[in-house]
Amino acid sequence: MKLKTVQKLLEAKVLTESLSWEDIDVMTACGADLMSDVLAFAREKNLLLTGLIYPQVLRTSEVLDIKAIVFVRGKIPPKEVIALAIEQKMPLLATKLSMFEACGRLYKEGLGQREANTDAE
Repeated sequence: MKLKTVQKLLEAKVLTESLSWEDIDVMTACGADLMSDVLAFAREKNLLLTGLIYPQVLRTSEVLDIKAIVFVRGKIPPKEVIALAIEQKMPLLATKLSMFEACGRLYKEGLGQREANTDAE
């Protein structure tokens, strides 16, 4: 799914408009407020939905194949975080929707979460 489609579905504001973002493809989504969960469950070409607005979100995303971050519940990160995202070329969006509603809309339109690696069973 193109990030432009995500933006429309979530009625989201783009916080990093200086970046090229509309044609970025995301294949899966991960909604979490614990960065340890993101590290455990994020997949390739992932979209991260979170309510955390701190630099740690960007640092965690830098380690993974996160293509963009959507802040939920109307949260807007500080200017320093937005500046860091621009430096890292990480598109940031913000929606007033709850995590539940945002994930539900994306899932309904076909953006899903791949199965987690189950080798530990």
